[in-house]
Amino acid sequence: MRTKKIALLLLIQSAIIGTAVASEQSESKGFVEDADGSILFRTGFIHRDKKSGPKDQSSYAQTAIVNLDSGYTKGIVGFGVGAVGDFSVGLGENNNSNNNMVPRNNQGEPYDHWTRGGGNVKARFSNTTVRYGTQVLDLPVLASNTARLVPEYFTGTLINSREIDNVELIAGKFTKNQFSDQISTDENELDRATVWGVKYQLNDQTKLAYYGVDNKDRLERHYANANYTYPVAKGTWTFDFSGYHTDWDQEANGNLYSYSGNPDDEYQNSIWGVSTTYNTGPHNIMLAYQQNIGNVGYDYNLGKGVADGGQSIYVPNSYLSDFIGNDEKSVHLQYNYNFANFGLKGLNWTNAAVYGWDIDVADGADRTQLVSDNSEEYEFFSQVKYTVQSGFAKDASLRVRHSYYRADDEYDATYIGDTNEWRLFLDIPVNLF
Repeated sequence: MRTKKIALLLLIQSAIIGTAVASEQSESKGFVEDADGSILFRTGFIHRDKKSGPKDQSSYAQTAIVNLDSGYTKGIVGFGVGAVGDFSVGLGENNNSNNNMVPRNNQGEPYDHWTRGGGNVKARFSNTTVRYGTQVLDLPVLASNTARLVPEYFTGTLINSREIDNVELIAGKFTKNQFSDQISTDENELDRATVWGVKYQLNDQTKLAYYGVDNKDRLERHYANANYTYPVAKGTWTFDFSGYHTDWDQEANGNLYSYSGNPDDEYQNSIWGVSTTYNTGPHNIMLAYQQNIGNVGYDYNLGKGVADGGQSIYVPNSYLSDFIGNDEKSVHLQYNYNFANFGLKGLNWTNAAVYGWDIDVADGADRTQLVSDNSEEYEFFSQVKYTVQSGFAKDASLRVRHSYYRADDEYDATYIGDTNEWRLFLDIPVNLF
């Protein structure tokens, strides 16, 4: 790990010395002049109709998500500040809100209202920025879950450098992690998560990326992506590869639910997916294949100290289920239609079907034993989203999605469980300045 940190620091240093692009800091307009401020008013509803075992799970709530970010002061080094936070109110009792949307107190009762958030400070030299404090992350190995009412927050330092044309370097260290349904800024009891990565745009058609994370006493994870776009007469073809490799620490054994084999083995997983997408006019069609290799599945969001609220899974076959079972293979067909040709700009409809098979399912009482080596799961997904294109409500959106998920008996008992899920989100963004 020390070698990786030194290598990354040398890369950043060489990038700064060998500047090849215009300086963003030299173009700074000022602390106030470049400031941004917004509030997102969101009403969220999630209902999970469970077909066996637990009660149906429902959450209803409203929130105001605030994002304030100053510009940078002028000079060789610019400084600034920022803040993110949310104030939320539950709608109804939310007694069965076991879906990571509404937090609960020590007695297990849902909150009627709650507030979260924090501030950050930042500095910029040339095209390199450093930010410390509470942040919403969008990194393949450390991504804030934004699929619930409010986002997941991380506290720590993130360095972003774009000194070389078409190259972006990142490095960071985070010591606090707050899931979407947690009140305390460190309720997940994160010890330390160190991240690093690089993105490279080879040309207008080809993009490459690599990221890594070392989550102390839990895991080390690596991610790679290659994306190629090929224009044709009536549209574009896009070919994408993405994959993860995870090595779990011995201390994380109690968090793994899918392990089977010798308990003294090293716990590891590799998951990868390839997809082909054709876009022409209002039509977008994607076909994807995804596969897991190793003695565990792509386990995440398991117990304290694992810095992952469930969104650090940038592979194609991901809806309600992420098709991440031990040794699982899955295929996926998605179709999206844009209704702009019918005079309904902003209206999109997505339909998808995913089928997974060959899943190894460990015995709940003795995970060294298998109860199935060929379990199956499948999901039918549909979503309609409308975004207002102009007027006083410009950028307001309404999103309705439905998942029909089923698995065989062995996998049903250990993963999501047979579920019909509805999600409805009404988003109204307001720009403050």
